[in-house]
Amino acid sequence: FNNGGGFNRGAGGGGGGGGGGSRRVYVGNLPWGVAWQDLKDHMRQCGEVVHADILTGPDGRSKGCGIVEFSSEDEAAQAIAQLSDSMLQGRAIF
Repeated sequence: FNNGGGFNRGAGGGGGGGGGGSRRVYVGNLPWGVAWQDLKDHMRQCGEVVHADILTGPDGRSKGCGIVEFSSEDEAAQAIAQLSDSMLQGRAIF
């Protein structure tokens, strides 16, 4: 899990905070079959999930990672602390 600077979703980029905390959390090592709803359901145990997205390549297939946006920086920090190395569909996510 990581809540560092922004992320790039292709041309035009995507959000990206400046310094300090962030409400967005990067989630890696996702199983290929995980949908955004699965990710959102897993992450909501730490707070209100505003948005969840699985990053995909040009062919539409999952890259095995995603971005989750919480309603507050505290919830994002809690997710990093509590859900790092948690299991989602048989894989330890980070």
